[in-house]
Order: sequence, then C-alpha cells, then structure tokens
Amino acid sequence: MDLLEEYRRATFFFESGDPLGAARLLEPIVAAEPGNAAVRQLLARAYFNSAQLAGAEAQLRALIEHDPSDHYAHHVLGRTLERAGRFREALPHLRLAAAMNNHGDYADALRRVETWLGKNDDGRGPQA
Repeated sequence: MDLLEEYRRATFFFESGDPLGAARLLEPIVAAEPGNAAVRQLLARAYFNSAQLAGAEAQLRALIEHDPSDHYAHHVLGRTLERAGRFREALPHLRLAAAMNNHGDYADALRRVETWLGKNDDGRGPQA
C-alpha cells in the first residue's frame, strides 16, 4: 500500500464531503504510522464529521498525549465532548484552546459551553 497516495485519496474524500470514506482510508494509515499527527488529525476530523464521536475522542486524546500544546486538538476534543453532551468535560479543553490561540471559533465554542453550563447546573444537557 502506498501510504502517501492513500492519504491523498482520503483527503480528497474528506474534502468532497465523504468523511466515512476518508475514515476507512485513514484507519490503516494511522495503524501503520501512529506517530503521524497530520494523518491522525484528519482521521479525528473524519470521525467527528461522521458523528463517530468515540473514535474522534480517541484520536484527539492520542494527539494531546503526544503534544499537550496542540490547541487545535484541544478545541476539537472540546467540540467532540460538547457534541456528545459532555459539557463539563469539554470545558477545560475549550478553555485551553482559547487561552493558547486567539481564534474566533475557539472563543465561540467556549462561550457556548459556558452559557450552557450556566443555564443547566448539572451540565448534562436539556432537562426532560
């Protein structure tokens, strides 16, 4: 298998709106090259975009373990946890990302989760 060619194909699938196809191509690349942060990040994004949140979380935690200063990985992990309704767990990652990089999306996500937690004391989401 030509890993570079497969990565290019996966990128094309991802950019064409097929995150599931991208993930299928990226999984064996990450297995073959576990230290390749760019491939792991794209796999995490493919999982996130296809609502495979557990997979996204696992890839993002691996990225953060390797490089705790990766603000983008913290942001996407926070967004993944937010999307899963795990607001209290999302908050520290979103705060770190916003502190490390002054990016509008980071600030917006942080505000959204802080507001949510302020309105819902238990941080578990809407009340039934």
